Amino acid sequence: MSSVEPLRVLVTGSAGQIAYSLLFSIANGDVFGKSQPIILHLLDIPMMMTSLSGVKLELEDCSLPLLHNVITTDSEEVAFKDIDVAILAGSMPRREGMERKDLLAANVKIFKSQGQALDKFAKKSVRVVVVGNPANTNCYVLSKFAPSIAPENFSCLTRLDHNRAKAQVALKLNITSDKVKNVIIWGNHSSTQFPDVKHATVELSDGKKHNAYEAIKDDNWIKNEFIPVVQKRGAAILAARKLSSAMSAAKAICDHMRDWWNGTKEDEWVSMGVPSDGSYGIEKGLIYSFPVRVDKNKKWSIVQGLAIDDWSRGLMDKTCQELQEEKNDALATVSN
Repeated sequence: MSSVEPLRVLVTGSAGQIAYSLLFSIANGDVFGKSQPIILHLLDIPMMMTSLSGVKLELEDCSLPLLHNVITTDSEEVAFKDIDVAILAGSMPRREGMERKDLLAANVKIFKSQGQALDKFAKKSVRVVVVGNPANTNCYVLSKFAPSIAPENFSCLTRLDHNRAKAQVALKLNITSDKVKNVIIWGNHSSTQFPDVKHATVELSDGKKHNAYEAIKDDNWIKNEFIPVVQKRGAAILAARKLSSAMSAAKAICDHMRDWWNGTKEDEWVSMGVPSDGSYGIEKGLIYSFPVRVDKNKKWSIVQGLAIDDWSRGLMDKTCQELQEEKNDALATVSN
């Protein structure tokens, strides 16, 4: 038996598609390390409990040595009790004909309740990533209702957009995605996000590092193909599969948590939706996607001093404005 204390990892919406692609990687040590035992806390709504019991059976059948226990529940008290990590993949999806305010109102209710559960039952050191959309604003609400947990322990997932941006640059330059570093996703995990390659680097066939923007040498492609493709990739997958991104979302969650847990590489940053400290003129407290580095103590910091031209500033401000509107709509719902 390992002498290492098991990590308690909560996944919400755990009978859903994203969780189905995610749980094996967590339980197999691909995220928190090959010597870290895991206890999974799986939360879903009452009508999904039968399906969730099947997920538990499959996890048992994987016969994973690091997986010490699987707790399935529809109770927030049970789910959030003493957890070290919360991956909040469950949310109210947008249905046909649903206005954004209706979607926000439904999700405010969910994330207010989960914030209160975090505050009451989770470890104060818990690290939280919100995946369920609208992810940035759901994360903002969650943090507001968990005041005893440090704001910097809350994040939302923009790593999927970051990975999508890397992949598009790699395809354009006919290189593999590991040769693309330091793209940035600024702002909201929505169609207003700003995928930025001006500070990214690429390693080309000459074996040397180049600025990605200069290597691409195609302003029209960046503005009229690259950015819209990344912004609307989720909708394109939904249209093609009739289901939303699951495999790629699960991979991005693993990347996000692995880097947060172990630190980023010395010469790299990643994109995370985190509480703004006012950097780059973004309203303090908004959950906004920035380029961040993470140290070995799990502490993230926003990369400072990047030159922002007027065109980039316009796109950064546009996505910030959307987040301000969402935040105000969410707060109005809370006060009703």
